[in-house]
Order: sequence, then C-alpha cells, then structure tokens
Amino acid sequence: MSLTEMESGAVDAGLEPKQEIAGRSPWLLALRRLRKDKAAMISFAVIIVLVVVALLAPLFAHWTGYAFDYQDRKFGLDRNGLPYGPNSRHLLGTDSLGRDMLVRTLYGARVSLLVGVVATAIATAAGVIIGLFSGYYGGVIDTVLARFVDVVLSFPYLIFAIALVSVVGPSLTVTILVIAFFNWAAMARIVRGQTLSLKEKEYVEAARSLGGSDFRIMFQEILPNVLAPVIVLASLMIPIAIVFEATLSFVGLGIVPPTPSWGNMLSDALRTYQVAWWTLIVPAGFLFVTTLVFNLLGDGIRDALDPRTERIFAMKRKKDRKAAEEQEEATARA
Repeated sequence: MSLTEMESGAVDAGLEPKQEIAGRSPWLLALRRLRKDKAAMISFAVIIVLVVVALLAPLFAHWTGYAFDYQDRKFGLDRNGLPYGPNSRHLLGTDSLGRDMLVRTLYGARVSLLVGVVATAIATAAGVIIGLFSGYYGGVIDTVLARFVDVVLSFPYLIFAIALVSVVGPSLTVTILVIAFFNWAAMARIVRGQTLSLKEKEYVEAARSLGGSDFRIMFQEILPNVLAPVIVLASLMIPIAIVFEATLSFVGLGIVPPTPSWGNMLSDALRTYQVAWWTLIVPAGFLFVTTLVFNLLGDGIRDALDPRTERIFAMKRKKDRKAAEEQEEATARA
C-alpha cells in the first residue's frame, strides 16, 4: 500500500493526518520573545512616533506658520521681552528670541536621530571589520589593533572631542565623525573576543579545509554568529551618541545655530529657565524620553537574543502563577 493510500485511508477512518512541525530559526524565536516584552514594544512604538514627527517637522512648520529660525516679535515675546508659555499660537511656548519651541524641538529630533543612527552605523561597521581582522588573524595584527583599541578607549573622550572640534570647527559632519571615532572601539573589542572563540569551532575548520578564503570565513561563517551581540551593542550605542551630540551642542561645539539641536536649546534655556520653565523642560523632556526608550529597547533586544536570560520568562511564569491562583480561588468559591 502506497503512502497516499494510507493517508486517504486514515482520512476515511476519521483520523486526521499528522501536521508537519515547522522549524523556527533562532532569529524568529528571538523575535517571538521580543514581542512578549511589553516595555520593549512600547519603546519601539515611541521610537516610531519620534521618527515620524521628526520626518514631518517641515510640515509642522508649514501648518503652524513658523520656521525653526523665525523670530515672532509680535506674539512670541511680551512687553518685557520675555518668551510666552504654551498657548494657542505656540503650543509649547517660545524661546528667548520668540521662536516656536514645538517646531524647533521637532527639528532638533531630526538632528539627534540622524546623528545617533549615522554615527552608530559608522562606528559599528568600523568596529566589526577591525574586530574581525584582529581576532581572526591574531599575531602581530591582533597585537597592533588591540593596543590601538586600548589607546582609543583610554582617552578622556569628552575633553578630546571638545579639543578636536575646537580646532576643526563645529558642524554636523564633524560631530558625526567625532562620535563615531569614540564609539567604534567598544564594538571592536566585543567582536574581537567573539571571533577569537569562534575561529576555533569545527565549522570554521571545515570551511578552511574545503578551501574557503579568509574573507569568506570571516564574513560568511564568523560574522553571522557575532551579529547578536553586535545588534545589542549598536542599539545601546544610539542613545549614547544622541547624548554625546547634545553635550557638544550644549557647550557650543556641536550643531551650529540657528539650526536647532536639543543640546543648543538647553544651552539657550540657561538664560531664561527661571522665568520660562518650558524652554528647559521641553528639550530636556524629549532628550530624556528618547534615550530612555532606546535603552529599554536595547535591553529588550538583549533579553530576546539571549535565551539564558530569565527576565521575560520569569514575568510570564509569575503571570501564569497568578492566573492559576485566581482560577483555584474561583473553583473553591463555586
């Protein structure tokens, strides 16, 4: 009897054929775990909202009728030259020059997100490449690259960044490159450590025995297996880059005014925050929320990619235990 006849006979007898069990990749399992983390999902939703409103900043400027550098002398400052608080014309108030805080804050979000993502991307690419070469080749190459990483990590990066920007002049491009320069070393150290361990694995030896080139082994065999820590560290580097940019702009060495940045908005607020609290609270609040949600999302990604992490599973077990107790109480009452 053929397999088809056996299956048809099972159906005729009222027995359903066995369904195939679909395999799940580690990335799919990580995504399923991440979706169970409510804090990470809420943070991801907030990040999406921030990205959308940042992209739509020119539309908000058009709808309100105020450009980010427009000084509203008539409705933005009172008789004493002080800014107005939140009102129907300026939803988040105005700053010391009568400029709309809402529009400037949204344009500041564009700058912060751009700097955070681009600087992190550059630092990640440089760190991964240097870490792979250092860990895979070893010997003199590893010694030179590892010591260079140690030198970069030993610098007081904020002081060095301020000195460097003071020499070459502040600009968006310089800010991105400075932040990327001081962030790649941490990524390179993580990737180097993972590569030193993975290059001794059996599948790497098998690829080498089959004639695989060094580049193929590094980028097709080792790199996919170090992506998990790379993704986690990259997600945590974005808020660091955003705060770094805000710090440089705060001291006047980041984004050049009148282009708004949360850092230079906070610097401007030092002159008026005692009589105009919104000039300080609005950019500080956006900066705080942005760094918080990126850190929460990074923690969620780390937990999802590490199956040994118990936080998500402990929360689920606690919830199931509570539901079971409530079910037992309902049964006892009945």
